[in-house]
Amino acid sequence: MTTLTTGAGPDLHAQAAPLPGKEADARHRRLREALRWGALRIVALAVLLASWQAVVSAGVWPRVLVPSPGEVWRQFVLASTVHDGVRGVGGHLLVEHLGVSLGRIGTGSGYAVLAGVPLGLLIGTVRPLAVVLEPAVTFLRTLPPLAYLSLLVIWFGIDEAPKIWLLVIAALPPIAAATAAAVRTVPDQLVEAARALGSGPVALLLSVRLPSALPEILTGVRIAVGVAYTSVVAAETINGVPGIGGMIRDAQRYNQTALVITGILAIGLSGIVLDALLRLVERVSVPWRGRA
Repeated sequence: MTTLTTGAGPDLHAQAAPLPGKEADARHRRLREALRWGALRIVALAVLLASWQAVVSAGVWPRVLVPSPGEVWRQFVLASTVHDGVRGVGGHLLVEHLGVSLGRIGTGSGYAVLAGVPLGLLIGTVRPLAVVLEPAVTFLRTLPPLAYLSLLVIWFGIDEAPKIWLLVIAALPPIAAATAAAVRTVPDQLVEAARALGSGPVALLLSVRLPSALPEILTGVRIAVGVAYTSVVAAETINGVPGIGGMIRDAQRYNQTALVITGILAIGLSGIVLDALLRLVERVSVPWRGRA
């Protein structure tokens, strides 16, 4: 009997151990899937560019309204280089315009996080404050940026202050709303267990509610950064050069459609990169999200 038991042990252990061949196959499957989706994106982009060129070649709209992909590419090169003694657009390269706008977005979003997370925690945990503050957050969330930009210019002038304030006001409500909703959905079992262990209100908030709500808070931050990005063009309509929104505004004044499209593409592509970075931060900060 002892011999049989000893002989069965290694077999069971071998069955439980992961097989290197299966791990390699899983990696190959993931690689093939990534290549397949990447190829699909490339094909979709090629179809889009070909359709765009076909519309331009057919003369459906005048070139001043719809330039060709080649014209947009040439404008991108001109905006990104020094040519004939001219540095990019308005004395600044495209990457410099984009960098200034991203700096404004980062500053506005950062202030919004610093104010929005504590505000959301208060709304989610203190009922009297929720009654007073939640309608105000909803009121701000429904306002388009242009609705209060003129008021901010009257208050703060035409320098950087009204731009940053506009982005703060645009980004704060999504963060506060996401934080309040996340705090309210913290499981009661966690709260009661912490109270049984002697946690006070502050410790309960910082050690239980906040970590449990962190995934939803980070989602709110991603949404808020997107809202700030969509508001940057409005923020930069007032003395916004350098800045990608100011560049687009000036190009629109002179019917430089190719430059306008170049700015739009720069905003969209940088937005994709920025969102990917925020997703990476989210995966690193809350690795348990989506797991049982």
